[in-house]
Amino acid sequence: MTATDPMLHVRGLRAGWSEDRFVTNAHPPLSWKTATTLPSWMQAAADITITRGGTTSTARIDGPDSVLVAWPFEPLKPLESARLSVRVHGKDGSVSPWSADTEVTAGFLPAQAWHASFIGCGTDAPHLMRSTFDVHGGVRRALLHTTAFGAYDIHVNGIPADDAELKPGWTSYQWRVNLDVTDVTAHIRSGRNTLGITLTGGWYTERFGFRDAARRFYQGAPAAAAQLTLEYEDETVDTVITDERWRWAPAPVVAASLYQGETYDARLQTPGWSGPTFDDSLWDRVQTVAVPDITPTLRSLPPVRVIEHRPVERVLTTPSGKTVLDFGQNLVGRVRIKVTGERGHTITLRHAEVLEHGELGTRPLRNAAATDRYTLSGDGEEAWEPKWTFHGFRYVEVDNWPGSFSPDDVTAAVMHTDMARTGDFTTSHTLLQRFHENVVWGMRGNFLSIPTDCPQRDERLGWTGDLQVFAPTAAFLYDCDAFLRSWLEDVMLEQKAAGGVVPMVVPAVIPQVPGLFKPVAAWGDAITVVPAVMWERFADYDMLKQSFDAMTAWVDVVQARAGASLLWEEGLQFGDWLDPDAPPERPGDAKTDAGIVATAYFFRSADLTARAATLLGREADARHYADLAARIAHAFRTAYITPHGRMMSDAPTAYALAIVFGIVHGEQQQAMGERLRDLVRAAGYRIATGFVGTPIISEALTATGHATAASRLLTQTECPSWLYPVTMGATTIWERWDSMLEDGSINPGQMTSFNHYALGAVADWLHRSVAGLAPLEPAYRLIRIAPTLLDDLDDASAWHETPYGTARAGWRREGTQVHFHAEVPPNTQAVVELPSGARYEVGSGTHTWLETHPLPARSRGSLSLSSSLATIIDDPEAYKAVLQAIRSIDPSRAETFRRTTRWRQGRELREPLDKAPVTVLAAVQEALAALPPGRQ
Repeated sequence: MTATDPMLHVRGLRAGWSEDRFVTNAHPPLSWKTATTLPSWMQAAADITITRGGTTSTARIDGPDSVLVAWPFEPLKPLESARLSVRVHGKDGSVSPWSADTEVTAGFLPAQAWHASFIGCGTDAPHLMRSTFDVHGGVRRALLHTTAFGAYDIHVNGIPADDAELKPGWTSYQWRVNLDVTDVTAHIRSGRNTLGITLTGGWYTERFGFRDAARRFYQGAPAAAAQLTLEYEDETVDTVITDERWRWAPAPVVAASLYQGETYDARLQTPGWSGPTFDDSLWDRVQTVAVPDITPTLRSLPPVRVIEHRPVERVLTTPSGKTVLDFGQNLVGRVRIKVTGERGHTITLRHAEVLEHGELGTRPLRNAAATDRYTLSGDGEEAWEPKWTFHGFRYVEVDNWPGSFSPDDVTAAVMHTDMARTGDFTTSHTLLQRFHENVVWGMRGNFLSIPTDCPQRDERLGWTGDLQVFAPTAAFLYDCDAFLRSWLEDVMLEQKAAGGVVPMVVPAVIPQVPGLFKPVAAWGDAITVVPAVMWERFADYDMLKQSFDAMTAWVDVVQARAGASLLWEEGLQFGDWLDPDAPPERPGDAKTDAGIVATAYFFRSADLTARAATLLGREADARHYADLAARIAHAFRTAYITPHGRMMSDAPTAYALAIVFGIVHGEQQQAMGERLRDLVRAAGYRIATGFVGTPIISEALTATGHATAASRLLTQTECPSWLYPVTMGATTIWERWDSMLEDGSINPGQMTSFNHYALGAVADWLHRSVAGLAPLEPAYRLIRIAPTLLDDLDDASAWHETPYGTARAGWRREGTQVHFHAEVPPNTQAVVELPSGARYEVGSGTHTWLETHPLPARSRGSLSLSSSLATIIDDPEAYKAVLQAIRSIDPSRAETFRRTTRWRQGRELREPLDKAPVTVLAAVQEALAALPPGRQ
């Protein structure tokens, strides 16, 4: 017998890509984590046991692999269950005890074994369906497989089968529909049993599109299907399916729409309708409903669930006398009410993200009514929570509440796909901390079945560009590998149907929108970027392999569009979408030329495809796409960059793309970094980038040695900036930099959302560069600890639950001393690069370092109207003094000065003030003279 080390144990053994007990294929990959205080521990081998059908066998895995390890046993048979356990051997000779057993079940059915019919009432109206069946003898196991074209819930003998919401989730229904599997053994009893289904339209019957152009995409009535497999103790098997013998009746849900809301009439409730003793003889027979001819496939991502309930923080009375509840957080979900009143009394609940001048701000919702209605039954205290809709909201207007209202009668239910939290960032800078929390809440609200752009208005679509820029941040904050795998399945199906073009939104449900199936840079590039992120962060080799043909198809489409020049300058482009200088109604009018954006992304996708080919061992493809990437980069440099490193489109996003994507190197990169720094300064350290440039501009600055400029940009509070919304009370990331104007008015544009995660993608830079925690090898097997000190922060740290275990990194100032810390999980190593230039290679465990880094000493000479604009903006106190001096005499002039001045070296302060009254000039001169001449 091998002696085990009590300081070593294995945790988190799982099969597949999520924590679900039910696996989707016969050979799911295995992952586990090792916990130990043994220093620099590395795995030398692992033993894995499997117990199936009373037989136990063991496989030996040599080497350090413990993340998505290939299944080492005979394939699982359909519906087969097995118990797995693992122990690890360290290179130091240590051996762990066997881990606790993990039970896995092959949730898929045998080939040709799906016999259930899709049934319904034949209309879009929400309805109930039920059927009975008899059980004879002891049941060893009962597995229930269910799905719907629509949204459903299912009861077994009056008890909900699970706690998932809006099942089976949204997929590209014309090609794929999820199949849910649940173990309902505990709900089965001897004798008469019942299955009961509630069915609504969900995404299947929703109207998609903008304003008057909205219309249904999927055709036909909603339908559900269920198949219950009963395995008796005597080894016989029985099957119960949905068929024409089921019966239906109207539901108390009068109307249900994801956008419009839910209407529920409690007077129409049918007590006990899903129980075995209910008499359904007066119910009508169901219909077999025509649906797409596809076989449901086992759902691979976690379900949507209610994750938490939040209380009312404030009860407000609006200027018009309305009662509005403030939950203190912009969230996604619905509200739960407890109420007592007369039969037939109807309560109305209207949802919105913001207040505008004290009233509910509903204009940004466009066609989405976001309104729920509940009609009381009159049977004492009633509790209700809508089940067939969700809203993006912080505020709820309550109309027609019976009797006195108590805030304890209402709570908010927070909903999203139930992914495990895997990372966070902390700092004592309170505004930046709140900003990061807003990023997290934005992801929570928009990762609901698919990654959406916003959760509140008449949109909520899977815009590919949003996820493309946000994927690295998402992969740090949550275990979203399975979630992204599911969505990418639909991306590839939609792309194949579109001849290699990746649609702007997936599922592609807005064909009435021009350009949906035309190649658009940064949006279509999701098919190359997201699989690459999944490989880097999760070591998901399988997804990279599955995606490769789609990656090449996209690059080939773009190459055909670009032609011999390799410059992608024709066709529809969004460019640097939502550049802050773009007019509200023309969000694509950016400073950066759309051709520069498109060609830069063309290079990036070709480069990522070449790297993927190398990893997959496809040498010919690797050479082809590497050569293509090199030629695109050369064409880009020749067409768009002068020999001295000046972009033809002299805007921050253009420089950031060339630097971060690796199109330029060496002296040219440094020259471009200096120009980028100058442009950031010229903009007053306010954001001058849009959708494409914002996630990477800070990385471009720090990569070229301009951390001071990045720090000023990060901590800016004037509009536009990351922190301006925080100063305005934002609790999620806004779609526009000025979604809310300083006077409390909502941006006048027709496209305004207060929960859009894309501009929060800079959080990836906070994690990787500021706190300094980044992967050097897939899944963080080798970690890079390289913190960046920012002058405007006193500390920064991050943690991430890597596939190997918890990693941490960060720093904290104490006077001139900076304390650095790192935690490296077992079976990994880290390369540490400190600001001093010191470099270390460390193993697992906790590590600390101390270096001297005084804040830069800054001296102030005599300042006047003749001082350089660059000197003034680089001195925050001087800038503030100038602005306050102008504002004290002419607030309007001060705002114009703030908004329009270009803070360039070589221009004097008096130049943008050349038409100012003498009183303003005198006030500015006096304010500057009053500043102390030196500062440290």
